[in-house]
Amino acid sequence: MEIVVDIVIVGAGIAGLTTSLALFRLGIRSLVLESSDRLRTTGFALLAWSNAWKAMDAVGIGDSLRQQHLQINGIVVSSTVSKQRTSEMPLEGQEARCVQRNLLLEALSKELPSGTIRFSSRVVSIEESGLYKKLHLADGTILKTKVLIGCDGINSGVAKWLGFKKPVSTGSWAIRAYADFENGHGFGPKARQFIGHGLRLGLLPCNQRIVHWFLTWKPSNQEEELEDNSTKLKQLVLNKLEDPPEEIKSAIEKTPVDGVSLSPLRTRWPWELLWGNISKGNVCVAGDALHPMTPYIGQGGCSAMEDGVVLARCLAEALQKPDGECKEKGYEEEEYKRIEMGLKKYAKERRWRSFDLVTTAYMVGSIQENDGKMMSFMRDKLLSPFLAGLAIRKSGFDCGTLGIS
Repeated sequence: MEIVVDIVIVGAGIAGLTTSLALFRLGIRSLVLESSDRLRTTGFALLAWSNAWKAMDAVGIGDSLRQQHLQINGIVVSSTVSKQRTSEMPLEGQEARCVQRNLLLEALSKELPSGTIRFSSRVVSIEESGLYKKLHLADGTILKTKVLIGCDGINSGVAKWLGFKKPVSTGSWAIRAYADFENGHGFGPKARQFIGHGLRLGLLPCNQRIVHWFLTWKPSNQEEELEDNSTKLKQLVLNKLEDPPEEIKSAIEKTPVDGVSLSPLRTRWPWELLWGNISKGNVCVAGDALHPMTPYIGQGGCSAMEDGVVLARCLAEALQKPDGECKEKGYEEEEYKRIEMGLKKYAKERRWRSFDLVTTAYMVGSIQENDGKMMSFMRDKLLSPFLAGLAIRKSGFDCGTLGIS
């Protein structure tokens, strides 16, 4: 039995739920397929810059999340080599908060109509079916859809169907975690980074109680065999830092057993974004399926929300029925052409933005994790404020509202 759905979004992550909610705000229903049996919160938290808050405001969830998260008013960068502060950047005129991923996904999902998200729904194949795309799910269900949107993450099957290659390893890994201070952490509303000896560690307060922390580094052959084991990973961080500051020690101590994860960092080569098919016919990709990037400028989740707003706006414009058009012979072909043009418009808007972010993130990471003496000197004495400022400048993008012409 085939089920016909106007719009199918594969993946109930940040990009997928933002796109679905943005479409719903414009009066358009969609079906979101999620392979897991629940919303996934891998990564624990993300730094939401001003561009992300503009997207959240566009879909109507910004105010509720502001009430649950501290505004970060500055970034302090210190060297793990000299043990000295190398830069302090105030965030005047910027809005930055470290948002807990589960709260973000819950805020998006609870605004959607009941039944929008279909859990335990893994897509195993995609095929052409006239003007439709036919999706075969692992449970035997077959869906036919007018529009297919791939928000299925770094291992996207939709991106593969469009011709994108698998994201490549950067050689770096990330430990991501959160600490729970029942009586308050007392760190204040500042983001802290510690850089040097080939690693980058950060502390980001989410609220008065929860602190997100992370470590990125290029592991040795022995370290690559590490298991995703909380105790071993926390000890690794302490060993890597040799003489860690007290706030790091306390954050690691307050990290619960299930509050640590380990993952390799992968990216898409920027030139693929310039020449690849972001859209093809009535199919497109967004979020990590489009622009998997390293976390060094904190724009992965932020740009995924931008994608959702821009995509919904372009698609809604395409789905507007021209005056006097009715469902007669040739209607479906005309609608398909409008959808195709709408997705091309989305691809054009997002291509250079995606290229810029992926390239910048890779470049910043290469500098921050470089362990050479000359680069370490340059980074600590000259480049530290430039790199922090670069991340801030990339947050100035405005995806716009959901108003359509």
